[in-house]
Amino acid sequence: MKKDIQISYEYFKNSSELNDIEKQLFERAKAARENAYAPYSQFFVGCAVLLENGEIYSGNNQENAAFPSGLCAERTTLFWVAANFPDVKVKKIFVVGGPKEFHEKNPPIPPCGACRQSLIEYETKQNENIDLYFSSMNEEVVKVHAVKDLLPFYFDSTFL
Repeated sequence: MKKDIQISYEYFKNSSELNDIEKQLFERAKAARENAYAPYSQFFVGCAVLLENGEIYSGNNQENAAFPSGLCAERTTLFWVAANFPDVKVKKIFVVGGPKEFHEKNPPIPPCGACRQSLIEYETKQNENIDLYFSSMNEEVVKVHAVKDLLPFYFDSTFL
């Protein structure tokens, strides 16, 4: 079976091109990144989530000497939000990541495969797309209009 895959996305050269709520999410994710616990990889990631009720929550990656016991920023944030607001839909997720020592040439950092799978679970659960933004500290931003755009051959409960 052959399937054409077309990913719809937007590219912003600088965070100044974002609207007000997107700028807030960028700043919250950037601030959360600063508090990441990443002594082993020195790769700091922050995440901010906008809920349908207008609330914004953030989190960051948490490493552990006993690999792979750590957790990425996206899952740390999303799992906390889901545990505390199980019936509130996620509208937007903003991720800012990169090496602790910022390099001007770092491209926008997308979620890892495990995070994509976790994010798709919540998008499927709420039966509504989640806008996903990812960036590095250089403020270039990529926006996809659905998590499934980053994981077109996703696995969900329909396979069970």
